[in-house]
Amino acid sequence: MIQYNLDMFSRLRSVRPLALLSPFALLLIGCGREPAVSADGLALRRVVIYRNGVAYFQRGGHVEDSEVRFKVKDTEVGDFLATLAVSETGGSSVRSVAFPLKVREDEDEDEKRGNEKGDKKDGDKPDKPEKRKKTEDEKRHLKVVVLGLDGKAHDLEVGYVAEAPVWRPSYRLTVEKGGEAYLQAWGVVQNLSGEDWKNVKLSLVAGAPLAFEAQLGEPIIPVRPVVTDRGEVIASVPRSDTSLKQGPPDRDGDGIPDSADRCPDAPGTGDSGDGCPEPDRDDADLKADLKKEAEKSSRDGRPAKRPSNGPARSRASDAPAQTAAATGAAAPTSAASRPMAPPPAPPPPSPMSQTPRSLRSLAAVAVEAGTTRYDLPQPVTIPDKSATMVLLLSRRIPGEALFLFAPDSGVPDSYQHPFRVVRFANATPGVLERGPIAVFEQGSFLGQGMVDPLPAGATATVPFALERALAVDQDSKNDELGERIAKIENGELTIERDSVHQSKYRIRNGADLDVKILLRHPRINGARLFQPPPETEDNVGTQTALVPARVRPRATAEVVVDERTTTRRREDWFTILADNAMKAYVADPRADRAIASKLTAAWAVRKDIVDRYEARAKLAQEQATLSQQTLETRANLRAIEKNKAADQLRVKLTARLTETSTRVDEVSKRIVEIDSKLAELRIQFKELLRDVVVTAPLPPR
Repeated sequence: MIQYNLDMFSRLRSVRPLALLSPFALLLIGCGREPAVSADGLALRRVVIYRNGVAYFQRGGHVEDSEVRFKVKDTEVGDFLATLAVSETGGSSVRSVAFPLKVREDEDEDEKRGNEKGDKKDGDKPDKPEKRKKTEDEKRHLKVVVLGLDGKAHDLEVGYVAEAPVWRPSYRLTVEKGGEAYLQAWGVVQNLSGEDWKNVKLSLVAGAPLAFEAQLGEPIIPVRPVVTDRGEVIASVPRSDTSLKQGPPDRDGDGIPDSADRCPDAPGTGDSGDGCPEPDRDDADLKADLKKEAEKSSRDGRPAKRPSNGPARSRASDAPAQTAAATGAAAPTSAASRPMAPPPAPPPPSPMSQTPRSLRSLAAVAVEAGTTRYDLPQPVTIPDKSATMVLLLSRRIPGEALFLFAPDSGVPDSYQHPFRVVRFANATPGVLERGPIAVFEQGSFLGQGMVDPLPAGATATVPFALERALAVDQDSKNDELGERIAKIENGELTIERDSVHQSKYRIRNGADLDVKILLRHPRINGARLFQPPPETEDNVGTQTALVPARVRPRATAEVVVDERTTTRRREDWFTILADNAMKAYVADPRADRAIASKLTAAWAVRKDIVDRYEARAKLAQEQATLSQQTLETRANLRAIEKNKAADQLRVKLTARLTETSTRVDEVSKRIVEIDSKLAELRIQFKELLRDVVVTAPLPPR
């Protein structure tokens, strides 16, 4: 650890990680409080604190009595009864748990009963019944819960859950060179239980399991239906079910249920699993079964099972095992027949290594069933109404300081300038809970941030300051690109297109150093990133993407983020989009070659159809033009019909009309021929597509 890091934690060198009392602890000391649960003879041994407002307490000790009396606060009786767990390491068993009920005293009823008992004259005031005096425990709002034991000598361990303040994490991160950082994690624990925690094993759990407030200590009488004697008749009677007792089946037909009915086969030496003996087998059968079982166990990686029965000479050795199974005791077995012992459980994780020399021990991190638990290796003492801070982690991890452009409505300038951030990976085996983090670099304090819950192996990017030497602006545009065959069925074509949304970021670096910056890009719901910049992190859970960029000193860089959403629609076979989709499918090496061959053949016919359509369109245009010219020529001839001086012009117009009419007839005939051929080609095209079926598109690249 470098010098400035030692200076930072110099105050902690002389302090044991057992108890760092906070300054405000003295302010909490006042009048005495009753503990939530107390018991004579059972000392508090372990405390496990969660982050949901509860803690697990474990007490233990030797009891030389037939009962254990717990004093429980009346507000904690329900939780105590709902979570009470008792285990014994010696002595007799637990018999019962007795507790008083809270009953509301009705003073009006007591007063009424008092008036009925005495002979009172008119005008006399009734005597009020005497109230029972409260005991000292009742005055302190304590209830006595009695744990009845069978016998008088017991080694008990009792666990229960009670309300407790959540433990809170606090982190320190020192950024070093070479992409490394030094992380310390502390846990702040507050004791408001009403009793001192003396030399207890303390564990902090990163997680909040479901823990509700139980009310098992209060009587609840549900509302029941009332049946009166006023003559009402219940019109419908609920139906009940009856199941008759049945004996074993009469397999031998003698009318007497006996062992022969249950086990029709001849008795043997083994047991078939249903209480019936299996028939004897000879040595050859037994050896064959042993060989098969050994081969099967070697394939499955399980210990070989011994056959359920064997020859008559093995019955004596099987008898102790059967007797042991009936009594629950361990049966002696030979080395050859003894099953393989399960592998030993892994040892508990050792305390974290790479700790500062000024601190002697750290919490052991255990991950069980997805829950992270920090177990302190040494007992701690935390007086009531005080707090302590214990060191949980201290190790080197991957980390660096860089910049993050993430506009935040709470920081208006963040829409133009990025944040300074620290980015580190959780290289610990457990979860880091949400908590504040202090960031240091090059012997100086950089700022503070907040770490969100960070699973093992995840990376956190924590802002702690705003950097005004960098400026970022952005714009966007939308477009539609790409055509892909999505489905071909019953001669109908469905294509896919991409709705493209492109965001362009321009980053200007006004500093004299190379800058690495992350752009927190808000993702479009349902869209995919298309060819993102290298090292882009797509965070699906937060609907954002972290896009990296590097900017040289006094320079400007541009980053384009392309997001695409796929849309489907029916398309005609003779459009440009259909042509592009087909050509893309045939050119794709991932396409089905048989389907691509059929499409290629159909597309040759399609090209002929398209060419003839184009030729027909030209002829139709020419036909329309000629028809218009014919009408104009006829109109001109009618205009000069009675003019004797226009004979020469009339001859000219008549010749033109004849020529035009002849050409119109030729064009019309050609159009008819093309239409006939097009009808044939269209049928041929449909036949070629009849057997073409595409059920799913090729994945976009």
